[in-house]
Amino acid sequence: MKIYNSATHKKEEFVPYEPGKVSMYTCGPTVYHFAHIGNLRSYIMEDVLEKFLRYDGYDVKRVMNITDVGHLASDADTGEDKMVKGAKREHKSVLEIAKFYTDAFFSDCKKLNIKYPDVVQPATGMIGDYIKVISKLVDTGYAYFAGGNVYFDTSKLAKYYVFNDHDEEDLAVGVREGVEEDLNKRNKNDFVLWFTKSKFEDQALKWDSPWGVGYPGWHIECSCISMKYNGEHLDIHCGGIDNAFPHHTNEIAQSEAYLGHPWCKYWVHIHHLNTNSGKMSKSSGEFLTVSLLEEKGYDPLVYRFFCLQSHYRKSLIFSWENLDNAKTAYEKLVGRIAALSDGPAPVDEEAVAKYKTAFIEAVGNDLNTSLGVTAVYDVLKADVNDATKRALIGSFDQVLGLDLLEKAAALREKAAAPVEGAEEIEALIAQRLEAKKAKDWAKADAIRDQLKAMGVEIKDSKEGTTWTRV
Repeated sequence: MKIYNSATHKKEEFVPYEPGKVSMYTCGPTVYHFAHIGNLRSYIMEDVLEKFLRYDGYDVKRVMNITDVGHLASDADTGEDKMVKGAKREHKSVLEIAKFYTDAFFSDCKKLNIKYPDVVQPATGMIGDYIKVISKLVDTGYAYFAGGNVYFDTSKLAKYYVFNDHDEEDLAVGVREGVEEDLNKRNKNDFVLWFTKSKFEDQALKWDSPWGVGYPGWHIECSCISMKYNGEHLDIHCGGIDNAFPHHTNEIAQSEAYLGHPWCKYWVHIHHLNTNSGKMSKSSGEFLTVSLLEEKGYDPLVYRFFCLQSHYRKSLIFSWENLDNAKTAYEKLVGRIAALSDGPAPVDEEAVAKYKTAFIEAVGNDLNTSLGVTAVYDVLKADVNDATKRALIGSFDQVLGLDLLEKAAALREKAAAPVEGAEEIEALIAQRLEAKKAKDWAKADAIRDQLKAMGVEIKDSKEGTTWTRV
């Protein structure tokens, strides 16, 4: 497999620390509100990466955090706490908010066929680990106490900026105009490891620490959670492109200062889902959630299909028209699979091996999911029997996660099921045909109107008249 590594700015052959095993960390949600579909694009692509690695024979351990404390509204360690903001909005406790939106997030993931991670760790469950790591950073001179807070000293690093090839708008997070200057910092890029009562007096969750009663900064949680479950070496760290700076930059700084050696080999960043007016966010325009898609009649897997048609390192433009196009393509694809015969036939194992090799080569080239989808169409056109086609589509779908065989089976079952009122509809269509033959156009039109009132749409062609319920 080859993967683009944001830390080296090039596509590299993937070689894990331990042969055959992959340690993977994905930044989880801040559970103060529903995830919007822009957030979920990242989790879909991370899911495909994990499933592809497993498909390619690796033993994968994926760890994810749940940010249920801290994470300020500004990434410059200023502004209102997002969890407190959510609690105030809904008149609930922070822990009630965290529980509700954690459950909502994983409900969305299930609808999108995103696998539950091997380890899910809420940030509030690791306070002792944060204190241990921060204490060592203070003792070794990488951190200092000032104005009631503990800061990481970025001037101690030979290199702080790692992902410096990203667009300026991505790197500008945390250095926005109007952000208040923190006079406690020795350097403008220093960041908070631990807050005490000297700041944000209304913070709901606080713990004792060597530096006073307070709570951890946002960045420390991911480093500590990853090190606890994946050890001192991490193979792949994923997240949205907006996390590259400062969050992932700060993770590298504190982790490698604590460990004394390189920490993560490969950094994989998924680009934004944009609307025509710009980056999608919870505060701008229509709040696009999985539930909203369902309310508008879209299967969540249509959105997954929409995401897979684009490359994860390209911004994806969302519009209802684009989603409609994806829906049409997805339903046609399922229809073609449903048309495959399901009779007993031997699977051509030689053809299976050949097409699987091509699929691995295609998707394994920097997670090219659009080529993975194309591989399904290639199979449908291939000169092999239908049993072989179904075997290959089921195999590829272990990675793509589109429920292709299941949806096709449901479509066949629906087509075979007796339709309520079908006899009456067929009788009316026959009467209409007789009226047309007799050139009784008024009667023919009246029957069409009667069918329309019954919720039935008819279509005439050279082959005859077909009907569908609308």
